Amino acid sequence: MKVKFCGAAREVTGSAHLLQLDNGFNILLDCGLFQGNSKKMADFNETWLFDPADIDCVVLSHAHIDHSGRLPKLIRDGFSGDIHSTHATRSLCAIMLLDSAKIQERDAEYHNKRKEKKQGGKPLKASQVRIPLYTTADIEPTMDSFVTYGYNKWFRIHESVEVLFKDAGHILGSASVTLRITENGRTITLGFTGDIGRPQRPILRDPQAMPAVDYLICESTYGDQEHEEGPSEKDRFLSIIQETCIDKKGKLLIPAFSVGRTQEIVYILDQLEHEGRLPKIPVYVDSPLAVNATMIFGAHPECFDKDLNEYLLVNDDPFGFNSLTYVREVELSKAINTTEDPCIIISSSGMMNAGRVKHHLAHMIDDSRNTILIVGYCTPDTPGGILREGGEFLRIFGEWKPVKARIEIMDSFSAHADRIELLDFIKNQKESADTVFLVHGTIDRQEPFRKTLLNYGFKSVNIPELGQEVYL
Repeated sequence: MKVKFCGAAREVTGSAHLLQLDNGFNILLDCGLFQGNSKKMADFNETWLFDPADIDCVVLSHAHIDHSGRLPKLIRDGFSGDIHSTHATRSLCAIMLLDSAKIQERDAEYHNKRKEKKQGGKPLKASQVRIPLYTTADIEPTMDSFVTYGYNKWFRIHESVEVLFKDAGHILGSASVTLRITENGRTITLGFTGDIGRPQRPILRDPQAMPAVDYLICESTYGDQEHEEGPSEKDRFLSIIQETCIDKKGKLLIPAFSVGRTQEIVYILDQLEHEGRLPKIPVYVDSPLAVNATMIFGAHPECFDKDLNEYLLVNDDPFGFNSLTYVREVELSKAINTTEDPCIIISSSGMMNAGRVKHHLAHMIDDSRNTILIVGYCTPDTPGGILREGGEFLRIFGEWKPVKARIEIMDSFSAHADRIELLDFIKNQKESADTVFLVHGTIDRQEPFRKTLLNYGFKSVNIPELGQEVYL
């Protein structure tokens, strides 16, 4: 058998790994969308490193778009098999893929109108028209292809392949994947970590260790660094709110992914409000997707950790408090921009390259009273990545704006394990794993993590390139 790395190879997006068995059965681990503006990856979402019709099934680690976002295109281009996931992952994909489809449609429409305007209103030739990767009509057949399972029970996807989902603690429904494959008189176990969450984080259970495997495909997003310690997190967060909204009468913008990060921030704000420590200022969650995702969180308490279940005994709504408003309407979103009143705005996307957050950013970035609080990884070529690296100017909607707002970074909110947490999660693989393949990371972070693993005693650590094939 062989594995072909078809996405998230030396990149932190576009997860896709093809496992080709000797008997002709082909398994795709994840089918993610590339998110970002990298010129070298401009054609990634449009093309495949395999024929979709040749894929027999997809095993999906979780619902984030960089892991699930090309599933509708896969089906549109010829895939007709099952998509295997956890129950909560399917629930989230139902809203996230629909949202992604609407973005594809809007982006194509905007591009075509802009191009037509540039050529004096003349209709575009067929070769000039941008076609969406997929549309809302493609979502129903995609969701019909899902087959879902719980954690901790082996299930069979082929007569020679069994699969086990273990809770990865990354987002609701996230799972590590272990495959037990029997062919040619031997049994091989292959593990795929998906995205590894962090222990002692709110809402979700801690990541559960995978069984020992012969080969491991492992994420490496934060393979070279350690996050801020958790105990001081709430106090620092509160101090940023105080300094921005009370002392300077400004606005605090928190760009956050609609699923996972938004709910965690709301939960912490709910706790602060419950403790009587949160200043009495409006808090807005300005993302229709986040609103829908929060409802889905409430429908899957099987994923909650012990602390949240205990908190539910004293507060039956951990994602709602008096000063919190969930925003669906465009008119209210626009009104938040024009108001001069201090407030907290949580809006997607987390990398600030799409969604309503771009409009808030455009209105707030050049005002020194405001703060932009970055709470997770951003690829270098996105607005979030530029701000993380200290950019002094930012191009938003075609206009260069000076960065006068205060930029704060709190990676302790990250849903990705750091270097020590990654090592702790896979340390039980040291004796069994013949090779560890590092994916879902940039090379500057993967190289230090590779050295860490080799120094710890792992036999072989490989950093595959996009399209590389390895025989197991």
